Amino acid sequence: MFVVTTNDVPGYRVTRVLGEVMGLTVRSANFGQNFTAGFRALGGGEMPEYTKVIYESRWEVMHRMWAEAQQRGANAVIAMRFDSGSIGAFTEFCAYGTAVVIEPLDAGQAQPPAPGQPPAPGQPPAAVQPPAAVQLPPQP
Repeated sequence: MFVVTTNDVPGYRVTRVLGEVMGLTVRSANFGQNFTAGFRALGGGEMPEYTKVIYESRWEVMHRMWAEAQQRGANAVIAMRFDSGSIGAFTEFCAYGTAVVIEPLDAGQAQPPAPGQPPAPGQPPAAVQPPAAVQLPPQP
């Protein structure tokens, strides 16, 4: 499955548009993370407790978006974006894009990845390509 932030995939043409797909989650850090991060904030710098929550949240919403695209029969998601916002003490994360079916422009090129099983937690989809593709970070 291709997941790209561009409106097209170089070397491929869009043959069907299946609509917007998204993944959504609302998260908060646990008490221990908030407590530790509060002390780190006094000294400045990165707060790994919150970075971990954000990495996990982005992975989760990417996975949910990818799964919804698979269910619709897509082999690519184009124009993928992230969004986030606050709801009280919680943070909402969303990944969204357009589910499409693509095929190579040249019949001699390899076929795009067929729909398959979702990746294991912390693992990006096996065929996330080309260079403009979104690379999922390893799950801490």
